[in-house]
Amino acid sequence: MRCKYCNTELNNNESVCSNCGKSVVQIGSNVENIDEVKVALKDIYDTHGAELLHDKKRFTGLLNDYMPDFEKERRLIRNVISNGVVTEMLKEPDQKLAIIKAREYMLNDMFLSSYAAEFVLECFTYMLGWNFTPEKTEAETPEASQPAGTQQRAHAPKPQKEKEKEPVKETKQYKPKPFKAFDAIKYKLAGNIKIAEGYTAINSFAFDGYGFMKTLRLPESLIAIGEYAFSDCKRLRSIEMPSSIRSIQKAAFSSCLALESIDIPMGVDAIHEGTFSFCQSLAKVTIPESVSSIGDEAFEGCDSLETLYVPASVKFIGANVFAFCKNITVLCEENSYVHRFCVQNGIRFELTFK
Repeated sequence: MRCKYCNTELNNNESVCSNCGKSVVQIGSNVENIDEVKVALKDIYDTHGAELLHDKKRFTGLLNDYMPDFEKERRLIRNVISNGVVTEMLKEPDQKLAIIKAREYMLNDMFLSSYAAEFVLECFTYMLGWNFTPEKTEAETPEASQPAGTQQRAHAPKPQKEKEKEPVKETKQYKPKPFKAFDAIKYKLAGNIKIAEGYTAINSFAFDGYGFMKTLRLPESLIAIGEYAFSDCKRLRSIEMPSSIRSIQKAAFSSCLALESIDIPMGVDAIHEGTFSFCQSLAKVTIPESVSSIGDEAFEGCDSLETLYVPASVKFIGANVFAFCKNITVLCEENSYVHRFCVQNGIRFELTFK
């Protein structure tokens, strides 16, 4: 299996590419069981009702039961549901506009290929009973795949091709080298940890529960931090995070009780589910304008967090993101998605101007 963004060879159990740091959702010619997926989604919708579409956890959980034999397709659909695409489509009264917005979000914010975006839209519109005419696309081969926004369209002039490739050069400076749980054992009793240069990803659960860790310095080669990589490190109070990081996965720093501040590097595109949940001492968080979504319970239980600037680049905020944050005030731009979210959910906010 290869990453659709940078063509790096992946292990079957990798959810994040250790080279480019993107969440791995295999798309292309292998995603082809569209009729079966459409029927499965329609069955889910007809059986469980429209209210299911607003319960992402339950919706994604049912995918295993209704399409057990289509792993790649299931992972793609789950990723799109988790990013709130279906709920955002339902908020737009104009179906054509809803489809256009969903397509643009998947291409430009989720970095799906045009083939994958059309696959998803055809499945969801069939489920909802909407009229839909797919755009003509070609299934991508690994050799041709590039991140959305940098890939050349089928009829684009050839001279643009080299220019559009430039943003991905930086991801090829290091060969993929994951830091595994076995590599972390030697740090079990260490208080101050500095991970050597060359590692491109911290594997899931690598440092989970390392109670002696107090400070952490990550290498400039690092691109991805896996799920629960540093969760439950109760004494961890400071982290030096390099600008190279592009992906911080689910609950990566959850229950780090002593962590006081975090600067999320520019280039990270999402704050995933539970990333900083129950970091009770967390008082300062910097969210860059590269972030487009904040997952469920991302800051749940961060009761020391009093102010948080959320940039207008954020177009999706999940459920219970600020649960048990009794003193939180969200700083946001007027008429932004974040502003509307705060108004609709009764979250205290202050308007700010760039």
